[in-house]
Amino acid sequence: MGRLKFAMLGTGFWARYQLAGWRELDGVECVALYNRTLSKAKALAREFHVSSTYDDPEELLHKEKLDFVDIVTDVDHHAVLVKMAAAHKLPVICQKPMAPTMTIAEEMVQACRSVGVPLLINENWRWQTPLRRLKAILQCGEIGTPFRARLDMISSFPIFQNQPFLRDLEQFILMDLGSHILDVARFLFGEAETLYCQTRRVHPDIKGEDVATVMLRMGERTTVLVEMAYAENPLERECFPQTLAFVEGDKGSIEIAPDYWIKVTNAGGTIAERYPPPIYSWALPAYQAVHSSIVSCQANLLEGLNGGSAETTGEDNLKTARLVFASYESAASGRAVAI
Repeated sequence: MGRLKFAMLGTGFWARYQLAGWRELDGVECVALYNRTLSKAKALAREFHVSSTYDDPEELLHKEKLDFVDIVTDVDHHAVLVKMAAAHKLPVICQKPMAPTMTIAEEMVQACRSVGVPLLINENWRWQTPLRRLKAILQCGEIGTPFRARLDMISSFPIFQNQPFLRDLEQFILMDLGSHILDVARFLFGEAETLYCQTRRVHPDIKGEDVATVMLRMGERTTVLVEMAYAENPLERECFPQTLAFVEGDKGSIEIAPDYWIKVTNAGGTIAERYPPPIYSWALPAYQAVHSSIVSCQANLLEGLNGGSAETTGEDNLKTARLVFASYESAASGRAVAI
């Protein structure tokens, strides 16, 4: 295969790390950047030696010879850019969350489906090293059939320092973090039948919810409890951005503990091993687990663009989006929701 050329649309906080991730892979090259504020695109282009910059996405798509686009804007601009790329019959990679509503997410998938181009979602969380190992252990049957699990992403990390726009989101933690963790629940345990959700807003100076608890009945009737919080409580765990887990099966249990330890306990005893993320010089130390997973995710997306199989397609991510919006429905109604 020749080198695939792409344009990145959006040059905010995450664009730098996604560009760095792409540079770790062979067979792909960023040739253009778009941002509404051209100076921001030019600054990132100088840093990464990208030849062309634009403040008009249509102009970019008309002038550049591309194999795909990578959309890294805020969620409210995803749909227009996905549809624009689809009109040019270009494959699309889009950042999560896919869309601000379920209807818009379905329209995005249909826009790409109708012209026969792939829509892939840059959903990297499931590619974190401990979570991939947990999946492998579950598939090997070392703890038998899982009947209950807990996934925890609870942190006092000051998330608003690097991403201040999160303060202004009417829908915050379920859209931002829930898109990741609910996708992980699906990756590990299959599809949900029902869910029940409660939310809270602890920060007094934000618009959306910063705490959410979701209980799901999944797969072979596995009960999965997903706990998420960015309340900045000083007693919350200091293991950002690591997702902790405890899974009970009919023959044993698996725990993902802080510092990337995985402990498997069954009739033979307990075995503990560390599964830390790969280290990249460009990754922020505080985000190492997440930033390193970008590379594995993009390698899988590149495989999909080259005719192979990608895990996080638009079609697949619709199932995660349904869980996010069903969680909001449940929290608003105080009732369980069938999926």
